[in-house]
Amino acid sequence: MPATAQTHVQHTPPALSEADLATACWEDDGGPPLPERRAWPVEEWLRVAAALSERVPELAGRQDVIVTCERQTRSGAPAAFFPTTAELEIDTALFAPLKPATIHPARTGDEERYPVAWGALVHETAHAAHSVWRVPPELRGTARDTAAALLEESRAEHAHLQRRPADRRFLRACVHRLVMDDITADAPGDRWRAAYAAGLILARRDAGVLDPDETEPLERVVETILGPDLLASLTTIWQAVHTTADTDGRAMLEHARAWCDALGTKPDQPLPASSSQDNGRKGDVITAVGRVVNHVRANEASQAAAQAQVAAAHAAQVKAKAERAAAEKEAARTAQRVFAPGARPFTPPSQPRDRRSSTPITGTRQPTPAEKSAAGRLARELRSAAYRERTTTVTASATPPGRLNMRQALAWDAQLAAGATPTATPWNRIEHRPNPMPPLRVAIAVDVSGSMQAATDPVASAAWTLARAVALTDPDSRTATVAYKRSLTAVTTPGRSPMRVTEFAAAGGGHCLAEAIDALSAGVGLMHSGAARLLVIASDGYYAPDEAARAADRITTLTQAGCGVLWLAFAPEPRPLPRTTLLELTDPALAVSVIAKAAAAALSTTCA
Repeated sequence: MPATAQTHVQHTPPALSEADLATACWEDDGGPPLPERRAWPVEEWLRVAAALSERVPELAGRQDVIVTCERQTRSGAPAAFFPTTAELEIDTALFAPLKPATIHPARTGDEERYPVAWGALVHETAHAAHSVWRVPPELRGTARDTAAALLEESRAEHAHLQRRPADRRFLRACVHRLVMDDITADAPGDRWRAAYAAGLILARRDAGVLDPDETEPLERVVETILGPDLLASLTTIWQAVHTTADTDGRAMLEHARAWCDALGTKPDQPLPASSSQDNGRKGDVITAVGRVVNHVRANEASQAAAQAQVAAAHAAQVKAKAERAAAEKEAARTAQRVFAPGARPFTPPSQPRDRRSSTPITGTRQPTPAEKSAAGRLARELRSAAYRERTTTVTASATPPGRLNMRQALAWDAQLAAGATPTATPWNRIEHRPNPMPPLRVAIAVDVSGSMQAATDPVASAAWTLARAVALTDPDSRTATVAYKRSLTAVTTPGRSPMRVTEFAAAGGGHCLAEAIDALSAGVGLMHSGAARLLVIASDGYYAPDEAARAADRITTLTQAGCGVLWLAFAPEPRPLPRTTLLELTDPALAVSVIAKAAAAALSTTCA
């Protein structure tokens, strides 16, 4: 290889710098040890190099490789591997614009912040793991040596990707730093330069590093210079190289000889100097390689953007899931405080404390015959609303029982008469399987602020009628009623059928509907599938903006989970919250029957 070209596998130990030589001579002459004078960035790069060395075993499967980070590498390449000393050097410029103090390779995932440098490390560890064959000393500097080193580049990456396919994106990220520097080095001869570019880039396409659409610009230029037949011969050589074993140095040298023979170059002689005529199309090759690099960068940028969107969506899902879990826990605590036996009115933390807060319940009474009759009718309507049609299955068979299909029976006889194996199915069996009726989950939230005073009697009657009807439909059904103002008071608790009508007064201020929905949702399971669910809210809707917003969020969550929400309004010009079904009741005397019909209709359309 020419002197100006950059080799990633250095067969000779790294040369000592002038400073190292001066220090060694000083100490050999008996001088005292020189004090180490290093600035903090050098110390930081030593730390980074040590951390990279700890990550090498997972990449190369070797424990003896030592990584160094230098401002200017001794090999002249962005990164290089020295097999004789098991040293791997990386130019610190590959980490730009990061400062060394912010680089922590020991942390898994930190490499995402510097993909170019990590890609260079992956490339060199691929050499450390797979470039174990050696070129004989007598062939160093010959055309065959140059061809062998060229072919080894894609072979090592191909072998590495067989072990660690996830490293492909890092190899792609550093293509422009590893490849462009090699291409622009002064390799002699235009035909050789074109073949050299093909061996670096088109071979990486077949190795699985690059995509065909990315390498197409270079392929067109190379084919124009070399011709399709020669390019096909070179392609056959590097494809054979990709299947060559790591230790088969004889085969690699034969492939290198075949490469030189195909290009008309003496394999055991140094490369001839290029002429001005040969350099005529040098710019075409470099321009095509630049297009390839731009395509790779664009594809990697779009892929990174897509991955960032996926990661952001996943993070949002995780956050939403955590928020839902926290909300469910808080709702469970609220339900425990509200529905505990003998519980006093509970004021949620979101509401201002009111020491004078008292229960809105004024007493109980026996239900009237009309209310009992309404509860029975509503129970029947709720059963009808929750009813699920039977599942009908039709099975065709060759034998009874079932209904005979004459067309299939004639086909059966015809198949028998023809001496064929009958395949007709003359019997149709119809099976009807009943679907279990899902239990009911009905929750009632009653506004007992001062503006609802005129509606307390019909709401109390409707609440008892609903709760009693739900209890009559199925033993597994559940209902609960909560009165809310600034505090929450349980009117009926989950799992208990009210025998008496609870009466209450509306004389409070504020509206904690959101917390009431939380308590009811946790108490009767409005968020859980497998039941017909309904939330009934009796209110005029005159809330403060923050109260309405918090309640609207709860209602949206319930409706998305398949729970129906019915809004009862007894005053003119109500303000129901979004995603609710409004039912205006102008005549309180008809409230029970109208509510019953609306509840049955709402349950029939909810998801079980």
